[in-house]
This record gives sequence, C-alpha cells and structure tokens, in this order.
Amino acid sequence: MRADLHVHSTASDGTDPPAEVMRRAARAGLDVVALTDHDTVAGHAEACAAAGPLTFLPGMELSCRLDGRSLHMLAYLFDADQAELAAELTRIRDDRVLRARAMVDKLAGLGVDVSWGQVAAIAGQAVVGRPHIARAMADSGAIASPREAFTRDWIADGGRAYVGRYALDPARAIDLVRAAGGVTALAHPRAGRDTWVTNEQIAGLAAVGLAGLEVFHPDQSEAERARLIALAHDLALVPTGGSDDHGSLTDYRLGSETTSAEAYQDLLSRVPRPA
Repeated sequence: MRADLHVHSTASDGTDPPAEVMRRAARAGLDVVALTDHDTVAGHAEACAAAGPLTFLPGMELSCRLDGRSLHMLAYLFDADQAELAAELTRIRDDRVLRARAMVDKLAGLGVDVSWGQVAAIAGQAVVGRPHIARAMADSGAIASPREAFTRDWIADGGRAYVGRYALDPARAIDLVRAAGGVTALAHPRAGRDTWVTNEQIAGLAAVGLAGLEVFHPDQSEAERARLIALAHDLALVPTGGSDDHGSLTDYRLGSETTSAEAYQDLLSRVPRPA
C-alpha cells in the first residue's frame, strides 16, 4: 500500500485542481491520498468525488507558531464544522488576506511591479499564500521563477517584504483537532526553514497529544530521517510521509514520499473515540 499524506491543490497554493490531483495520484500508483491544503477543506468534496478506487483521507495543513516562529501541523479525519476549529480557521484565512496585501505594499516599496489585484487573480477562490505572491512577482519579471521569491531579499521569513500573520499555538492546534475528532502530525520538522525545531519541543507536543511526525519528506536528508525515525520511536509517534506536492511549483512530485501501510493503520488507530 502506498499512502501520500501531504498534498496540495488550488484550494490553497497548489497549481492543480483537487480532481486533477486525484487523477495524478492514480497515475502515480497511490492507494491513499490526503489532501492537506493550508487552513481549508474547500477542496475535499471535489477530491472525494474524483477519488475513484483511491482512498481519500480528509486532511489539512494548519498554520501554527511556536516561540515566534512558523510551524505547520498536518491534521486528519477531523470535523471541520466543529465550532471552535471552524472559528480559528476563519480567523487564520482572513489574516492571510491582510498579510498578503501588506506584503504586496512592501514589494511595491522595493520597486517590484505587483498589485493586490494580480495576486488575488492568481489565487482565485483559494486560501491566499506566499506562493501566489511569488507567482505574481515572476509574472512581473522581478524574478525568474517563483522559487526565487523565497529568499531574505524578498518574502522568506525575515525577508525585506515579509509580514507575519495570525497562527495557532501548536498545542492548541492539537487540542482543537482532537476535540473535532481528528489526529495530528508535525509537518516536515527538519526541512527548509523548519530545521530549528528541537527534539525537546517535539517531545512537548507529543506530551499534549501529537500523534505523528512527518519523517519522509522530499526536503529532509537521509541523515535527518534516521534521526527522526529514532525520535518517533522514543516518543511513540507515528512516522508519516508525504510528497508535499504543489503541482508545477514542486515539479509534480506526487507519490515521491509515502507512509507505510503499518504507519497508516497506526495513525488511524489514534483517532479519538467518541465519548
């Protein structure tokens, strides 16, 4: 069994509609796919309808902040209509718009010819994210490709045009998802800008209900994976895996990293039982 538990669509910052994501998943030989768009479940109905023989796992990538730094939490099998969780998601999405507008203003001050209208047109009905701004920057000719936007010169964390936004404390995110009947896994803890996360911090999250740790991710080295596998074992966390596919933005890597059948079943077994 091959399960990719970290995938994005045009419901947030991926480039393919949810139905196309599922069709690509079938072509990639996957058995289970979790659509984990940022702070939204807007793509779930379309993805589920297009799943065919695939098992569709409802998911989301939640925006969190720990010690003043951005952290992402993967959530699965929760009730998105649960009142507290729904209210927090609305607040996060609303603040994403305010933040994106502020970043566009900063870019304009740096001489980049982008407007909020351009960014909004690229995002469409999706949850607005930095990749939409990066695509607008590339379209304007300020950079050669969207990836070049994620530097300190532009919109990377701490960059000249970076603006912070509202995000959840990860312990609260775990609690909200559990209260909504779901489970969580810490996303890419040793990839890219998340390499600052310590074992002690992960242990603290495990103590308050974290279920899994994303060990298998394209941007995590073999050495880091080995260390994370050992940590997951020590903390009794499920070692999950996913491609973090964003369509053309990540060179269509759906299925490049997966979760084992044993780990998938272990994750499902940790879904809270109704009281």
